[in-house]
Amino acid sequence: MSKRALKKYLKELDKEDLEEQIIDLYERLDEVKVFYNFVFNPNERKLIENAKVKISKEYFPENRRKRPKARRSVAQKFIKHFKKLGVDPIKTADLMLYNIEIAQTFSEDRSNIKEAFYKSMYKSYEEAVKYILQNGIINEFEDRIVKIALHSESQDWPNSYLFLKLSSQFD
Repeated sequence: MSKRALKKYLKELDKEDLEEQIIDLYERLDEVKVFYNFVFNPNERKLIENAKVKISKEYFPENRRKRPKARRSVAQKFIKHFKKLGVDPIKTADLMLYNIEIAQTFSEDRSNIKEAFYKSMYKSYEEAVKYILQNGIINEFEDRIVKIALHSESQDWPNSYLFLKLSSQFD
């Protein structure tokens, strides 16, 4: 169904039928429930804190016997979800950079990291910088962007030159 057809259909419904459909969607679809829960109680700070905890557990599990998974996808799911909900861009950008910073902390003491890790962290970095520029919030994050690039160089990441090249536009 096209957006135009949906609008036409919704205009034909009376208020009670429309309310009934929204309640039905709320009960059936978790995404709708999450959306309305966020709209009526937008506790962004709590959402970001929970996301940061889950991301950090990817790299530093609570149970020492567990091996760190270091999956970029965990953070990407949160970021995508927050963008969909319309979470404040500053908070979303903070989470994007936090993901890279925690990954850099993880990689400090390890020597057997696969190249895919470095590639995925650069991709996250690139996406974060692009998001920050698109939302016009560079002033809030310029220092962190440069710091991440310099940290990649000090850790001898094989693709640190890409980080530096991207961050050089902010020096």
